[in-house]
Amino acid sequence: MVDVGAKGETRRIAVASGRIEMRPATFRAVIEGSATKGDVLGVARVAAIQAAKRTAELVPLAHPIAITRVAADFRFDAERSAIALVATVECRGRTGVEMEALTAAAVGLLTIYDMVKAVDRGMRICDLQLEEKSGGRSGRYRRSPPARK
Repeated sequence: MVDVGAKGETRRIAVASGRIEMRPATFRAVIEGSATKGDVLGVARVAAIQAAKRTAELVPLAHPIAITRVAADFRFDAERSAIALVATVECRGRTGVEMEALTAAAVGLLTIYDMVKAVDRGMRICDLQLEEKSGGRSGRYRRSPPARK
């Protein structure tokens, strides 16, 4: 584990995202709230928040962090039958919250998979990535938009 004791406390924010692709019927069931297991997006949001708070238990060398805010927001792509999860984590501390944001996005997406896998085992989780972070010595990072093909 890296020693962060000498670092100053700053406001730190990280945003991570990922996407889950599924069949159109599965997509409709999730966004309409008609999945057999219930409110898929509500449960996935809670799972993402819980995952951010427990990252240090899951990632062996991650520091326990006093998180001040976690948000899990969904974006829908009906054309591709895909749901993106965007996780934002914030704290005031000596180390960043990138791992917490990435863990929140991953676990939220895994929860969606778990709740509808009985009807669509072919779902695909993809594009888990850090979108941006701010705070600390290294300052701000923002992912560049993908190059157009």
